[in-house]
Amino acid sequence: MTEIRQQNKSFTGLIVLTMLASFVTPFMGSSVNLALPQISAEFGMHAESMSWIAMSYILASAVFLLPFGALSDIVGRKKIFITGMVIFSVSCLLGAVSTSSVMLITFRVLQGLGSSMVFGTSIAMVTAAVPPEKRGRAIGIVVFAVYSGLAVAPVVGGLMTQFLGWRSIFWLSFTVCSLVSLGAFFWIHGDAIDKKSTTFDYGGSFIYIVSLSLFMYGFSKITELHALIMAISGIAGLTAFLIFEKKRINPVFNATLFMSNRIFAFSNLAALINYAATFAVGFMISLYLQYAKGMTPAEAGSILIAQPVVMAITAPLAGRLSDRYQARWLSSLGMAIIVAGLLPFVFIGFNTSLTVIVVSLLILGTGFGIFSSPNTNAVMSSIEKPLYGVASATLGTMRLTGQMLSMGIASLAVHLFVGNNTIGSANIVSFIDAVRLVFIVFCVLCFAGIFASLARGSGEPRQV
Repeated sequence: MTEIRQQNKSFTGLIVLTMLASFVTPFMGSSVNLALPQISAEFGMHAESMSWIAMSYILASAVFLLPFGALSDIVGRKKIFITGMVIFSVSCLLGAVSTSSVMLITFRVLQGLGSSMVFGTSIAMVTAAVPPEKRGRAIGIVVFAVYSGLAVAPVVGGLMTQFLGWRSIFWLSFTVCSLVSLGAFFWIHGDAIDKKSTTFDYGGSFIYIVSLSLFMYGFSKITELHALIMAISGIAGLTAFLIFEKKRINPVFNATLFMSNRIFAFSNLAALINYAATFAVGFMISLYLQYAKGMTPAEAGSILIAQPVVMAITAPLAGRLSDRYQARWLSSLGMAIIVAGLLPFVFIGFNTSLTVIVVSLLILGTGFGIFSSPNTNAVMSSIEKPLYGVASATLGTMRLTGQMLSMGIASLAVHLFVGNNTIGSANIVSFIDAVRLVFIVFCVLCFAGIFASLARGSGEPRQV
């Protein structure tokens, strides 16, 4: 009886800490989007460089997540999780005292490094701690925390930016992350290592990090010759990485999972497409509301909250449904709803009413909530326990790579229409044209994502 109580206490502590970690990281990202105009004004940044405050964090998270996910299966997920939280805390502190845009972007990279360690372990720890029949519900709780962070960020972040300054966001995140880091030492018990091998794929990790970095950076500036060369080099490097990994005994990227596991492969592809078509919505609409509608950060936040609030409500419900019904249908339905939410933004202009924007965001939130939890459950339930860290990191990599592609599309559109100028009354029409182009691309991507989601097949998840 005492052992059962101890296990329940340990599981409760794990859920609380992973929820807090899953809350603060999206809160940080979404809040910073609202603070971009203020940061830009303080440091004298133009439109393209301003986008790198958000993109640098996502890029670092994406390139390091897969290696740390694989490493966590070898050295223990708790160790990687706590280390990541400490790094994230320190980077928040350093970001709060930054005195230049270069310093801030550098510390955002460090922040992304820490978050990759958290992303690569949190879902894996939760998945390993619950029985298969309750997995969807547990994942839904963690996803709920993610969307709660997104829901709170527009209002709290907007108010903090307006009345306390953008640095206050970093101070708040530093405080929360420090408490999570401390709590993890005492509340997370056990650090099971499921892999018998202790060999880490350093060579594959190096090729992957360099190649993905080249591709991501080059893609965001692909209209320039040097950036195009970097993007092509990145693709060539990633191709070489896949060939290299097939020969490794303990690869950092298990390509056989994609070739032999249809559910795993297409669920990850659906996640990649989904995030590529949705992540920059908050970034673009936040800038639109502040520059085109003349709103304050707090006012813009009160509009943007519509989407994540609905996400937070629907994600746990969808997670529970995924324990009973196939993710193929739930996730595909969610993707179709997202397309309906994106369409009105294709026609956005000066006279677009706030009602249209809010309703569209509500539809987007509903679709994303229905898509995310079942899709995550499908990925984690399709593989065996020793690969939970790799699977969690792979899904996280798809998410972050999609986010980076989304921001790359947005940054590229802004660069094409606004150039290296600051956004203002002289070029606001061009900026709105950029917004329309971004949402046209997003609609096409998400429509294709419906078929990628359906293509995973109707096989039952592996219950392990």
